[in-house]
Amino acid sequence: MSLIVAARFQTFEQAEAAAQNLYDSGFRDEDIHTFYVGIAGEHARYPIGGDRTADPDSHGGSVAAVIGAAVLGILFAVICGIIVLQFDPSAIVVTAAGGVGAYIGALAGALWAVGKGRRQRRGNTERVSHPEVRQAGVLLALHIRPDQESRAVALLREAGGTDVERANGRWMNGKWQDFDPLTPPQREPQSEPQAAHPGTP
Repeated sequence: MSLIVAARFQTFEQAEAAAQNLYDSGFRDEDIHTFYVGIAGEHARYPIGGDRTADPDSHGGSVAAVIGAAVLGILFAVICGIIVLQFDPSAIVVTAAGGVGAYIGALAGALWAVGKGRRQRRGNTERVSHPEVRQAGVLLALHIRPDQESRAVALLREAGGTDVERANGRWMNGKWQDFDPLTPPQREPQSEPQAAHPGTP
């Protein structure tokens, strides 16, 4: 595995200027890889699109939807059955009532389960947060030796790079071959405060 540091830039022009600065500072051209990272949810990991098979916040929603559909479907069918017995009983009306109940029950059950998970997270004394989502932008990745890390990070920040990170990855043919946009980045120390300072390009 190779040691890699990377920073995000707003445009390819900014990234190319930073790459030229790195080259002028002694880093090799084959150790610099610039590429665009799309916004979260649009990395096309599946044939129909998207990054994940399901939203992490939807955990338990499908089971609750089935239970809600069954319970409210039966309940609506029974209630409507009792009501229509006072008139001319019709199997179509009872069936339709059961279908409406199943639909409403599925919706209510799923919303209740997902909402319950959020309520539990809000009520938890410990702070619960999702993994960091990688921001869209032009990423400049630099393949380095361990003794070059602090200098490379400083140069990336000076060039206007934000969200500076480090990773152990596979570098081959001048590219970060195993880059995964869904893996939460490992930030370099003081990356965020540096990026937030007034006057940073």
